Parts: sequence; structure tokens; C-alpha cells
Amino acid sequence: MPKDVTKKENKENKNKHFFKDFKAELKKVIWPTPKQLVNNTIAVITIVIITAVIVFALDLVFEVMNDYGINKLRDVIATQNTQVTDTNQEDGNATVNETSDSNSEETNNTENNEAENNTVNE
Repeated sequence: MPKDVTKKENKENKNKHFFKDFKAELKKVIWPTPKQLVNNTIAVITIVIITAVIVFALDLVFEVMNDYGINKLRDVIATQNTQVTDTNQEDGNATVNETSDSNSEETNNTENNEAENNTVNE
């Protein structure tokens, strides 16, 4: 049992010692005068307001740049894509016609080669 009693006493002494040290440290603090407090508060509020105005202005500038820059660029790209798609479709029709012509030529060439082979074999 003596150990339990000493542990409790040590804990109480630590708490008392902590609060004494805490009070001593607070006495060492140099607190600002009311005039300094007002001046520092005004300085902080002024800096915060200036920073907010700068961020707001930058936000507006980037929004305008986005509207006139990136969105216009998207429109230009979209119109170019539709023009390319249209020309590809026109070229696709021409390619289909060319492909069918070349396929018929290949078929004729294959038939001619088979006929020659048959003649040579006979």
C-alpha cells in the first residue's frame, strides 16, 4: 500500500509544480499595451482586406481570360473538327469508289492469271 500513496502524492506534486511553473511563465510575458493592441489589430485587418481584394481581382481576371481565351479556343477547335469530319466524309466516299474500282481491277487480274496458268498447264 505505501507505493499507492506515494504515487498519488507524486501526481499531486506534479500538478502543483506544473501550475506554479505555468503562473511563473505568464508573469514573464510582456503583454501589449491597449494602444499597441489596437494598432496591431488594425494592421492585421488591413492586410487581410488587401489580400482579399488582390485574390478577388485575380479571380475576375482569370475568369475573363477563361471566357475569352479558352472558350474561344474550344470553339475554334470544334469548328476545325467539324470541317475535318466533313472533308473526311467526302474523302471517304471518294475512297470507297476508288476501293471498289481497285477491287474490280484486282479481280480481273486474278482471273487473267488463273486463265494463263490453266493454258500453260494444258
